[in-house]
Amino acid sequence: MVLGATVMTTYVVELEPSSPFFKGGQSLRVTGRLESYSSESAIAVIVDGGVTLRVDTQHLRDINFRISSIYQFIGELKIQEGNQAILEARIGRNVDGMDLNLYHQSIQLRRKFEADLTKSKTT
Repeated sequence: MVLGATVMTTYVVELEPSSPFFKGGQSLRVTGRLESYSSESAIAVIVDGGVTLRVDTQHLRDINFRISSIYQFIGELKIQEGNQAILEARIGRNVDGMDLNLYHQSIQLRRKFEADLTKSKTT
């Protein structure tokens, strides 16, 4: 990770090859429901909007994974063979109390604000 790098908040469903977020090394924040976790490989699989994302959790400490709980991760996206994405998490937390509908609305509002701000700077 580069110090001062911008962390993009995105939805798991947006992590497809045609997405601007689908770049190796991109710092991302993603949130989803834990579908599975392997303690042997330290790989978690989260799901959001019917789409899954593998998360490498080997660098995380003091986090207990519970299937069906909601987790948020910040890390760098790695693109593997066959355009398979995996997030190398450096931060992870349980966010079971989070209202996901409100969270998704806040992402949309932030994106609109940032687009309006960028537009106003160019005019």
